[in-house]
Amino acid sequence: MNTFVFPLLMGAPDQAAGAGTTASLISTFVPFGLVILIFYFLIIRPQNKRQKETEKMLASLKKGDKVVTIGGIHGVIQSVKEGTVVVKVDDSTKIEFSRSAIASVVESAKADKAATEAVAEETK
Repeated sequence: MNTFVFPLLMGAPDQAAGAGTTASLISTFVPFGLVILIFYFLIIRPQNKRQKETEKMLASLKKGDKVVTIGGIHGVIQSVKEGTVVVKVDDSTKIEFSRSAIASVVESAKADKAATEAVAEETK
């Protein structure tokens, strides 16, 4: 047992000062660089992409879009203001939300109109 523990306590044998320091620095910084690259490609880059898509979706909100809020409320956009949207939930119920409270657009007004026109053409 002493033959195993004693060399560990003594440390590595002395080498040339310049070669050992350079190799030591490389072996220290390479794993840190790899971890940073992994974090960038697996966490930071996808998050930035998702954030840009959300900002684009919020900027393109328009009257008639069917939306879902972050609270799970489904409705149709009645009017769009600078920082808020008015969502029609029921025949007589309208709720004003902040733009950032919109989680997703279920169906846009143009897509709905195009789908209706496509169905009309198929029935002819």
